[in-house]
Amino acid sequence: MRKFTISEVMDSLGVNKFTWSIFFFLGLAMVFDGYDYMIVSYTMPQIKAEWALSSVQTGSLSSWSLFGLIIGGAIAGIVSDRIGRRKTLTFAIMIYSLLTVPIFFVDSFTGFAVFRVLAGVGLGACIPVVTTTFSESTPTKRRALFITFGMAWMIVGWVLAGVVATYLVPKVGWRYCYLVGGIPFIYALFLLFKMKESVYWLANKGRRAEAVKNLQYIEMKATGKVTDWDPEGLIIPPPPKVAGAKALFSKKYIAITLGVWITYFCGCFTVYGINAWLPSLMLEKGLKLSSAYGLAIAQNGAAVIANCSTGFVAEAVGRRKNLIISYFVAAVGVLIVAFVGSNFAAILAANIFMGFAINYSITAVQPIMAEAYPTEFRNTGVAWCQAFGRFGGALAPIVAGLVIQLKLGYSMSFLFYILPLLVGMLAAILFVKNETKGKSLDQLAEERHNNV
Repeated sequence: MRKFTISEVMDSLGVNKFTWSIFFFLGLAMVFDGYDYMIVSYTMPQIKAEWALSSVQTGSLSSWSLFGLIIGGAIAGIVSDRIGRRKTLTFAIMIYSLLTVPIFFVDSFTGFAVFRVLAGVGLGACIPVVTTTFSESTPTKRRALFITFGMAWMIVGWVLAGVVATYLVPKVGWRYCYLVGGIPFIYALFLLFKMKESVYWLANKGRRAEAVKNLQYIEMKATGKVTDWDPEGLIIPPPPKVAGAKALFSKKYIAITLGVWITYFCGCFTVYGINAWLPSLMLEKGLKLSSAYGLAIAQNGAAVIANCSTGFVAEAVGRRKNLIISYFVAAVGVLIVAFVGSNFAAILAANIFMGFAINYSITAVQPIMAEAYPTEFRNTGVAWCQAFGRFGGALAPIVAGLVIQLKLGYSMSFLFYILPLLVGMLAAILFVKNETKGKSLDQLAEERHNNV
């Protein structure tokens, strides 16, 4: 009987048609996810004016969905590790799409907040499952690349939100932007029937025959041929002694958990805080609505490039070094925007660089997050880390609103973001010790089992 591991087969096939199909399946899910979150930032000025909101209330418009993200992420990680990646992802998309549409009808700040929290549960469930599925569906040498490219899709959704808002808001008002948010429900039905379950997850659950069948499907897509793999020949790494949420805080994993949690919290605080308030701050700086929206779109366009390039650098220099440097560069980017003059070209250039830098840094955490834990609780680890990070993202617009309300000036509205970025860099230095570059998921699982 020929012995084999999933990683050996996946790596031998390289990047193939199946890899690209997963890339686009998950990518579109992230586009819709990104749109659903970012559309709030583009409709904030109109909602503030219609309901006469304070600065703190206005900042919280972006935070309500993030509170839902925390709940959804915490639940979805455990659910996905139990029922599978495919079902969790499709149900998550259905939830946030169906619960976005009712915002078209709400007539109060309270109603808006309730539906954003509920939709946020679906948003929070979607993102970590995508990260985990990318890590389990791509060859070792390109794993970081596809994980970070996956995050780039979400930024495409942010850009799409800006384009839709720029067209719809002046013509028909802000409410129609949320009707558009219901479209992903149709896509969720498509995924439910078309997407394959993770081979790693199936094997981990003892469903060897199904795992091999999916592995043969991947091989057929890649080569046009099928190997008669014997399910009993499949080598599955030994299970960890402790699994589930409690394993994240066990002696073996506590350091990396602290590392990815703190860095991601600080990154989310910066990215979500700046994205939530950027259009409003630029309006206060004297720019027209179209120019303010244009800056936000340009910044998010730079973020797409950042997310695509992060994976290339992580594969070249390693995950840890890439992460540390990225947080320092992000702090420099924020500093530049804080002191940029009133010339529009200078403002545009500064925002593009900052958008690139802050999104590069938050994406640099993603490969480490997925590679830090074994299959048994990989998505729990990813989801809980992202949930903690979203808590930082939820706090940021409110804290930023308080800073703005103090009337300390435009520069201070940006400068205070340098502190979390430096804290994130320090956490990466102190807690992210092991390099995972070039190691297969099976190899990493074996090393952890042997305490290497």
